[in-house]
Amino acid sequence: WLCAADSQSSSGDGGAGLVPQALATGKRRAREVSFTSFRCETCSKEEAKYRCPRCMKYSCSLLCVKKHKLTQSCNGVRDKTAFVSVNEFTDLNLLSDYRFLEDVGRTADAATRHCLVHSPATKRLLYCLRNKARGCNIELKTLPVGFTKRRENSTTFNSNKFYWHLKLIFPHCHAEYTLKGVPDDKTLADILKPYIDPVESDPVVCQRLKVYTSSPQSDVRILMKIENRSRNSVRYNELDASRSLLDNLKGKVIIEYPTLFVVLKTLKNDMVVLGQGEHVFISCYVILGYFSYISSS
Repeated sequence: WLCAADSQSSSGDGGAGLVPQALATGKRRAREVSFTSFRCETCSKEEAKYRCPRCMKYSCSLLCVKKHKLTQSCNGVRDKTAFVSVNEFTDLNLLSDYRFLEDVGRTADAATRHCLVHSPATKRLLYCLRNKARGCNIELKTLPVGFTKRRENSTTFNSNKFYWHLKLIFPHCHAEYTLKGVPDDKTLADILKPYIDPVESDPVVCQRLKVYTSSPQSDVRILMKIENRSRNSVRYNELDASRSLLDNLKGKVIIEYPTLFVVLKTLKNDMVVLGQGEHVFISCYVILGYFSYISSS
């Protein structure tokens, strides 16, 4: 978080890595502005001392900063890809964009130089997984080495059966769980039992997912994001909890491993369900709120 007196100079590049001259100039200009008229936008009582690099909201104390992050689902990290109009574009924005592109280039170059990229064993394994998935009417796509999902994926195929790496996301509780070696013939209901069943779930997990365990099982809905769509057209498929994981994945595109969103019908907010087995349109309120929380934790 930025000190209010330095917020203008830091907003261009998050206060990190600025050239000394630009930083000094920005701070001098910032000090010429009086911040006494700005009140904390969380409690509306005290004078602002801090400013959020992401949403530019003013806060007066650590308590208000934490409250702001919780209520606004804000992670406090400056968005390097946020839109900046031509009228507001400065040299600091240009420098930030240049450094961002440099970081992307270095990351991509490091990934292509990784020894596992050119490993024949790795290529054979990935080819085998994709081929077996295609035989099950599943389009499995793998990412280049260097991507987080590629590094995390532990999916295997043995004895004519997939053992999936699976991620479960519970947006209403900002919780995420990773499962390894999940057999493809296991039903989704059995997969979720250790998490949302009030009797069989672990006490610690049960407490964290209290909003789920205290709700009727009929209110639980399982969604999976439809891949290869634009960011402004996010849609989800609704899965059948009574069917196996394999049956639910048939006819779908999976990038590395399945990620399932477990939501409640009674807390769906702006979510509009068009019917069992059809596309589900879900507002970004719950899902993006979850990802913002994860980024800040």
